[in-house]
Amino acid sequence: MEKPMLVAGNWKMNGLRAALAEAEAIARAADSAPSRVEVAIAPPFTLLALAKDAAAGSRLRIGGQDCHTNPSGAHTGCIAAAMLADLGCDFVIVGHSERRTDNGETDAVVKAKATAAIGAGMRAIICVGETEAERDAGRHLDVVAAQIDGSLPDADPASVVIAYEPVWAIGTGRTPLAGDVDEMHNAIRARLVARYGEDGRRILILYGGSVKPSNAAELFAVREVGGALVGGASLKASDFLPIIAAA
Repeated sequence: MEKPMLVAGNWKMNGLRAALAEAEAIARAADSAPSRVEVAIAPPFTLLALAKDAAAGSRLRIGGQDCHTNPSGAHTGCIAAAMLADLGCDFVIVGHSERRTDNGETDAVVKAKATAAIGAGMRAIICVGETEAERDAGRHLDVVAAQIDGSLPDADPASVVIAYEPVWAIGTGRTPLAGDVDEMHNAIRARLVARYGEDGRRILILYGGSVKPSNAAELFAVREVGGALVGGASLKASDFLPIIAAA
């Protein structure tokens, strides 16, 4: 039986209204994909409502790139999970390496955000991954195991997705081998089973390190890779559609 897959695009701080044409093209591709392949994008907050309109009636899922730990309050510039859910978002990305690095987010903060997202009725895509220094020191498995232990919420595992980001492979020119990905995803799966029991086998583990049309098929062939969290290649339908097709 072919495995279920999730291909999610993280647009990061990119996209004006003209980019909605790309979302519409991605929505058409989502409708053409097999039912076991789910397609999603996380545009910037300014485009979320418009992206929902562009995806209306299609199978394309729309989500947020972050949320606050609190349901409301005096937090200027922040977005509550309930606000995203009110827009019809299906998921929230939490703990992305850029949030952990640029904003100093700890595992405890990531766990609180995941809890908030799930409490609002959405799925939490929880990002984990090691730096170049941590991998070169041979600490990669221990680092990611600790992030999983500290970042996963006490919630229904059906609402949890894990995205493994080898931070050392993003913008460095270094590319993980299929064996590197296999080792890490197997270790993550073992950790999830230890945490959730047999339910941990059903949690999707996405790969999120410079996924491109040229390497997607090889990555998706790795046993425990259940899809991808795609950055730059998700901004243009011409780049993103071949990745969907590979899934």
